[in-house]
Amino acid sequence: MALGGTDLNLLLPLKVLLEEGNVTRAGLRLELSQPAMSAALARLRRRFDDELLVRTGRDYELTPFARDLLPEVQRALRLMGSALHLEDEFDPATAQREFRLAMSDYAISVVHEPLVRMVEAQAPGVRLAIDGLSPQARQSERVLLEYDALIAPLGFGFPGRSRPLWRDRMVLLVDRRNRCLRDGALSLADLAELPHATAEFGPGVLTPVDRVFGELGIERRVTLQVYGFLPLAFVVTGTDLVAVVPERLARLQARGHADLTVVEPPFDDVVLAEGYWFAPDRLSDPAHRWLFGRLDAVREQLSTASGPGS
Repeated sequence: MALGGTDLNLLLPLKVLLEEGNVTRAGLRLELSQPAMSAALARLRRRFDDELLVRTGRDYELTPFARDLLPEVQRALRLMGSALHLEDEFDPATAQREFRLAMSDYAISVVHEPLVRMVEAQAPGVRLAIDGLSPQARQSERVLLEYDALIAPLGFGFPGRSRPLWRDRMVLLVDRRNRCLRDGALSLADLAELPHATAEFGPGVLTPVDRVFGELGIERRVTLQVYGFLPLAFVVTGTDLVAVVPERLARLQARGHADLTVVEPPFDDVVLAEGYWFAPDRLSDPAHRWLFGRLDAVREQLSTASGPGS
């Protein structure tokens, strides 16, 4: 069948070729011979006037055009399957598949252990590829095409549909020898006096911590700024710097570093709610429903664990 001069029978080989990045592996997955896959690739190259796959040493890599094309093809096939009430089978025990996720360094520190353990036990052939969450993710129309799910703060305007994962609250992380630390506590006056190390998340992003200090009338003396929460533990060590960090991450880092201590903030709780975001049409794919089920199971584990704000 053809549409607009394109043989629709080539859509599935195109998807698998771009997902595998290898003619032989694509053939094995579709149960086609290597000559048949090479012929399909040749036709696709002529159709798009692009190499799609180019050799790099003994392997292949996608061209820039092919990288942009892949999520569009995946989405087109999902929509066609949904319209025709067709579903690909997905058996996690035997599946050979990669899921792409994007999240912050803080989110990786929270979810990686339960999620990886669950995937390894239930789907040994499934791979997780995790990228950092870019500052442009909130404005990008393609981000949910390029990634199977984003893990990000709820209420920050990310695209797609969301489900909750965990709740946390912000605490202070300082060196035990901080000159203002008395009986394990810091006052608002101390926070106004001490230098601060802060996390930055892109231009124009105002965090709940920024709002709290504004409401308290405290103008922080920021002497060091890093991208994301994870580096803050390293920069406060051995200094009088104060960092405001999610409690789950702060306690994890303090356990591994004798010089660090977690301090209760001298202001009301600042709650951080994290969730995962996905394109609604992903729900038509049983593989994505399985992935989202694992994330929901991670939520249950985190809520029953003795974590902060869970």
